[in-house]
Amino acid sequence: MLVNEIYDYTLGSTSGLKAADIRIGLGYTAVLLEDGRCGVAYTLHEQEYESCCVVPEAGKLTGRDVSELISWIKKPDETACAVGLAAVNAILPPPDEAVESDISELLPVSEDDSVGMIGYFGPLVKPLKERVRAMHIFERRSKPGYGILPESAAKDILPECQVVVMTATAILNHTMDGLLDLCKNAREIAILGPSTPFIPEVFLRHGVTMLSGIKVEDTGRILQIVSQGGGTRQFGRAVRKLSLRIKK
Repeated sequence: MLVNEIYDYTLGSTSGLKAADIRIGLGYTAVLLEDGRCGVAYTLHEQEYESCCVVPEAGKLTGRDVSELISWIKKPDETACAVGLAAVNAILPPPDEAVESDISELLPVSEDDSVGMIGYFGPLVKPLKERVRAMHIFERRSKPGYGILPESAAKDILPECQVVVMTATAILNHTMDGLLDLCKNAREIAILGPSTPFIPEVFLRHGVTMLSGIKVEDTGRILQIVSQGGGTRQFGRAVRKLSLRIKK
């Protein structure tokens, strides 16, 4: 699975690292390392918990080896997986080649292309739709009036798409492997969102051509926003939005 590949790749960079702080917010999860690096991942809410306890290890996470925390990316529990992915993103910042640019401008599309969008990225819909033949948006949660298709429709439509834009949160519910398998005919596959791990060596093996995520610049501000239930709209200048073209 993709999460195993991400874990194996990251493990070699964790020697001696410990977690200084972990915040599991309503919108995002943040992991701060003792050396000051910080990463985030979306806090996915797709399951119900039987009690008020969501994370049994709560109150005992600070000071843990990061090598342990990144293993949580393999757990079936989405909250634990978010901690693991946030730790990965703290360890592996975007490479120097990543650029600050609107992905709608970087992503090569043509008027003959059919685009599949997995997860609703509002700011991208209009710019892309104006430049392509067709756009198909898939979401688990429906948005009336937005023309969004159920996730179940992806298996029939994605194999016909030349370009695919996919939310990185598919890592958290372990659906990305299956979705990428449906994109074998796609010329371009972009993984988007603050949860995106910048690991081109891993994603290249799955046909991904672009990664677009963030780099935390103001760790104190991010920890505050995450703790208070904030999300991407509140991140503002506390992060830099970066995109990386993967070289084959």
